[in-house]
Amino acid sequence: MADNTLKTASVLAFERKLDPSDAVFFSGMWDERGSSNAWPGVKIESKSVRGTISNRLKTKDQDPAKLDAAIENPNLQTVDVTALPADADTLKAKFTLRVLGGTGMPSACNDTAYRNRLLEVVEGYKQRNGFSELARRYAFNLANGRFLWRNRIGAEQVEIHIAQWGGGRAQKTWVFDALSLSLKGFDATPAAEALSELSALIESGLNGEHVLLDISAYVRVGFGQEVFPSQELILDRGRGDKSKTLYDVGGIAGMHSQKLGNALRTIDTWYPDADQLGPIAVEPYGSVTTQGKAYRQPKPKQDFYSLLDAWMLKDQLPDEGNQHFVMAVLVRGGVFGDAG
Repeated sequence: MADNTLKTASVLAFERKLDPSDAVFFSGMWDERGSSNAWPGVKIESKSVRGTISNRLKTKDQDPAKLDAAIENPNLQTVDVTALPADADTLKAKFTLRVLGGTGMPSACNDTAYRNRLLEVVEGYKQRNGFSELARRYAFNLANGRFLWRNRIGAEQVEIHIAQWGGGRAQKTWVFDALSLSLKGFDATPAAEALSELSALIESGLNGEHVLLDISAYVRVGFGQEVFPSQELILDRGRGDKSKTLYDVGGIAGMHSQKLGNALRTIDTWYPDADQLGPIAVEPYGSVTTQGKAYRQPKPKQDFYSLLDAWMLKDQLPDEGNQHFVMAVLVRGGVFGDAG
């Protein structure tokens, strides 16, 4: 029962429970996927290009003479590019994922009464639902290769190898045909048994058992084709002369762990209009930066804070989908205190 005097803690923080490493890119041949042969790392190269003026012109700049004069000064750029070598047709993206227990246990909370109420709420959720639905969706996003982002688009074949790692070796391995699994939902006939086993393993990790997964994605894109690691955000544009800088891990092209995490938590289909739009990443306000839109607005009380406060302070149980959403935000982690 909720305490009418209970207030949201001013200091409230949670650590993430899905902890991916950075992904590293390698190149090789499709027929050698899964072999013990060494795959060389994909290097990042720079090239300079001569572009044309193509941005939208202001009304005052639409004079033909001015446009001709602007075209005489071409758009010169130096950019980073990453491509497979001419003798390799397959990208291998490799990373590890730790699944940690303690969901709902704050890493920082300055109010004992609020902390106790929070643990009571989480325990009630675990008894009603468990983490099976969240684990099933996380497993699906590993198996369908959503974490490959643009590298998955247009690929001829995509195969995901997931190994449970323990004692310094693979304990069990699952192989998935990623393109047979949809990005639009979480219902699957193909690989149902393997997905069920992987889901159960992730659920056990969320419940506190040691779970470390080693993931290798093989993407057949074609000889010499461009691949897409993460792009670096350069805050001080005066420090470099490149218009695009790509991320590397020890000199090998790679993908940020944050980008992998965003793909893995793209499981929210409980927000309004989800039937038309499909899953979005779990965020407190349902933010999708590429669309410039927040799908969980505070006014209709569909955002994380409204749902959590109603559940914690007023003992108003959200519907089952939004219970999953609130717990998924706690799995995501973050700072949620009411500091004013």
